[in-house]
Amino acid sequence: QLRLEESGGGLVQPGGSLRLSCTAAGFSLDGYDIGWFRQAPGKEREAVAAISDNGEHTNYGDSNKGRYTISRDNAKTVVYLQMDALTPEDTAVYYCAANTMGLASRQSGLYYYWGQGSQVTVSA
Repeated sequence: QLRLEESGGGLVQPGGSLRLSCTAAGFSLDGYDIGWFRQAPGKEREAVAAISDNGEHTNYGDSNKGRYTISRDNAKTVVYLQMDALTPEDTAVYYCAANTMGLASRQSGLYYYWGQGSQVTVSA
């Protein structure tokens, strides 16, 4: 069982940046695609970005393309989501998820390991 953990969330002012991290307690993320999703109160879960297991393919949601960057370290122990030019509309709980399909998919139904989420609040 892969236990994913998100970190790096918090409160940031509009226009600011945050970097979220996704790790697996005691395990490598080698061989896993990682997706980032978010859910704001009263809204459906939304795909943010995904990266394939080898890091060669990335896939971004339309609402954040150009502002967010997904990456993974060479040791494949952590996947990052760099978020820039944040707006209040980016406020949500952000989740990372994993699968072994190699598709860098933004379809949440294809992911079978999920973290508990990290709150990101963008407010002045």
